[in-house]
Amino acid sequence: MRDRFQRQINYLRISVTDRCNLRCVYCMPPEGVEVIPHHEILSIEEILAVVKAGVRVGIKKVRLTGGEPLVRRGILDLIAGLRDIPEIDDIAVTTNGILLREMATDLKAAGVNRVNISLDTLKPDRFRRITRGGDLSRVWCGINAALETGMSPVKINTVAIRGFNDDELVDLARLTLDHPLHVRFIELMPVGASDAWAGGKFVATGEVRELLTRNLGNLVDEKKVPGNGPARYSRLPGANGTVGFISAVSNHFCAECNRLRLTSTGQLRPCLFNRRETDLKQALRSGAGPDELAQIFREAVMNKPDGHDLAAGWQRDDRVMSQIGG
Repeated sequence: MRDRFQRQINYLRISVTDRCNLRCVYCMPPEGVEVIPHHEILSIEEILAVVKAGVRVGIKKVRLTGGEPLVRRGILDLIAGLRDIPEIDDIAVTTNGILLREMATDLKAAGVNRVNISLDTLKPDRFRRITRGGDLSRVWCGINAALETGMSPVKINTVAIRGFNDDELVDLARLTLDHPLHVRFIELMPVGASDAWAGGKFVATGEVRELLTRNLGNLVDEKKVPGNGPARYSRLPGANGTVGFISAVSNHFCAECNRLRLTSTGQLRPCLFNRRETDLKQALRSGAGPDELAQIFREAVMNKPDGHDLAAGWQRDDRVMSQIGG
């Protein structure tokens, strides 16, 4: 389905839980966030009902996020259920990688095509600091497990942060030389907990690209790597993988946005940086059928704004990123 600005909306990002087994500094405050009561979170059956309504208006691709999606009880059943919806042709997961080693084989068997893994540093001490206690070795085991199961592409999401990991960006890009990994450098966005924390830490994509070119050689533009996101890809000379750049702040990509977001509590959100939401959960639990749910999707698509208002900050939004879906 096309929105008012003739963008084809076919991609739904689904937050399956607000819970996470890490406490990353740019995602949530030190004390964490209040856990949403279990009955307020959409059930597996409700999520499937929402997706079945979404495919009626053109949703074909889904990505499961959180929080950390792999801590959600029943996640494999959800993936298998999504796989069995004929119109869905792509199922992906974004994870912090902590549980991926143990689950990669089952995720692949259930229907996951590809995976994105968050990784902002190659140094164990820094990883513990930014995640408030995480174990980097577990993430590396998860990355290797994803590659071994044949998930493809395997993407690494790295938020470029001045004064924290800007001295590692070249080393992170070097991972693509020897491994079939796709390392994407993401601009730090003022989202939730990072709205205040991000001051002075922003690194623009252009600066990252110039740094890589100066140290590793010319970057050759690459055709789009399979996926549904906004990254622009390049390849280092002789590399097995690619480097990607996601420039939400310095060069926003709203004109090409093809997504809606479903929060863990059943709110359909047309734009990450816009507080407008539609309550699908209430409709579901009031007995709405597929036709009524599909109409809510249509309205959400038509209400999608033409662009974000990121320059205004987080607009006093009550949610943090873990509650909306990363």
